[in-house]
Amino acid sequence: MTPDQIVLFTLLFFVFVFLIWGRWRYDLVAFVALLAALLAGLVPSDQAFSGFGHPAVVIIALVLVVSRGLSNSGAIELLARLVVSGTRKLAAHIAIMASVGAVLSAVMNNVAALAMLMPVDMQAAKKAGRSPSLSLMPLSFASILGGMITLIGTPPNIVIAEFRNDALGAPYRMFDFAPVGLICASIGVVYVALIGWRLLPSARQDTDSGKELFDLADYIAELQVISGASVIGSQVRDLDEKAAKSNVDIIGLIRQGRRMPGLARAVEIKAGDTLVVEGDPESIEDAVGGLGLEYVRSGKDALKEDDLILSEVVVPEGSPLAGRSAMSYRLLYRYSVALVGISRNGKRFREQVRKVDIREGDVLLLLGGEDRLSDVIGRLGLLPLADRGQKVIQRDKAWWAVGIFAAAIIAASIGIVYLPIALGCVAALYVFLNIVPVRSVYDSIEWPVIVLLGSMIPIGAALQTTGGTTLIAEGIVDISAGYSPLVVLTLLIVVTMTLSDVMNNTATAVIAAPIALEIAAILDVNPDPFLMGVAVAASCAFLTPIGHKNNTLIMGPGGYRFGDYWRMGLPLEIIIIAVSVPSIAYFWPM
Repeated sequence: MTPDQIVLFTLLFFVFVFLIWGRWRYDLVAFVALLAALLAGLVPSDQAFSGFGHPAVVIIALVLVVSRGLSNSGAIELLARLVVSGTRKLAAHIAIMASVGAVLSAVMNNVAALAMLMPVDMQAAKKAGRSPSLSLMPLSFASILGGMITLIGTPPNIVIAEFRNDALGAPYRMFDFAPVGLICASIGVVYVALIGWRLLPSARQDTDSGKELFDLADYIAELQVISGASVIGSQVRDLDEKAAKSNVDIIGLIRQGRRMPGLARAVEIKAGDTLVVEGDPESIEDAVGGLGLEYVRSGKDALKEDDLILSEVVVPEGSPLAGRSAMSYRLLYRYSVALVGISRNGKRFREQVRKVDIREGDVLLLLGGEDRLSDVIGRLGLLPLADRGQKVIQRDKAWWAVGIFAAAIIAASIGIVYLPIALGCVAALYVFLNIVPVRSVYDSIEWPVIVLLGSMIPIGAALQTTGGTTLIAEGIVDISAGYSPLVVLTLLIVVTMTLSDVMNNTATAVIAAPIALEIAAILDVNPDPFLMGVAVAASCAFLTPIGHKNNTLIMGPGGYRFGDYWRMGLPLEIIIIAVSVPSIAYFWPM
């Protein structure tokens, strides 16, 4: 290897390590990697930020704005409510929800599609008296599969299309992905509906119809002892009987901002103390009345007494709260909304709830006025976990939103207008019609994804210019020497799919696409099958909760553990490989 290749592969190794570790946000990791590549001379200075002007970046940003418009119009919620019923058998329910999720993901951002369908699915689970864990993972997987059907369904397809444009002079069109993607998605939906959900651990399948939508017994909340409270003077252990009646556990006491040692069982309670309790929202609320306590709301940041409600929300990737505590974000001061509980897969927190660093996938219990909660949920990109039947934002403009989008897709598909221009026109019309308010346009864009892609594109180009892609491609070809190009294609799909399971799928596509082109050049065959293989594989992240944002979103609400995903996901990935290779070979001959 040349010195430049050694430096670049070392840099990429650390990028992979930090992306898999997840301690720092992937956009920060990618941007620092870009700076390192610039300082090492691997990326020319005049190409430093060329990735941010790449068509793929523009298309992804516009797709996110269009997805917000389709959501705001209420068209998606209306469709979901028409087709979802809590009276159907589980397999039929999963088949319908998965089909709807896949179809929606084909024409809009798949994270947005899941975010809108998840509360509907959980409401159906509650009506049917079953655990939502049985249907949430199939819904997540189906929404990921649906993204493979069209160009705008998932970012990897957009990246692959633009790599083809750079290499061959023409990008993939809107429905070029459909033949292979539709077959994979259809078979995948059949699998998750008939077999997949049965592979989950029995603990996820057992349910009690009297339970809540999911196990909320692991909320940790803080309740303040006010002056005159009947518990003053009692020891913590004296409250066991009353706490049991409210179905909560008292697991600690905080005095003057410091947690008392252990469970503080023998500590005498004083006014101003804070009791740390564990339970579901209704039980916590009952304990507030039964023990004569209050939610922590003292000082200048106090919440008003009237019209306070509790709301359960999940923290998606990219939310401003992710990686921050409620205290450091000044949630109470800024929005008059208090964080009173956190659910994170059974984990108990020794810190005060307000000081706990919030992670993607956490379920939060928020307290505040209804208007305040609606505002903070929208501003922070949080996802409510119950379909409360709110009025749609722009109900009378649903058909306008759908019609404008459909017209743009048709125009781009038949070559009348370039896709980014068509999507830009849709976004502009949505803003003009106030389907997407001007103040929400930039909030609709997932800026971490934009920074990630803009930073990784120059690094991907450096991989080509230094000969790194040739080195990797030759290694893959050598491993499968003497075999058919289909074996090389299968190996490329397996490698790409494995990377996508542990790191961002967009970054995976940026790294794997030039390798696919190099392999095709070495074998002297059509590059399209290999690019399509990367597109399929980069979208298929089913083994872990970190491989795709949708898998992260369902982890808390579904009560899943890290090891649950591979049970349903590994057979699905094997099925996708078995189906995609012959499909690609048929529709995109070597």
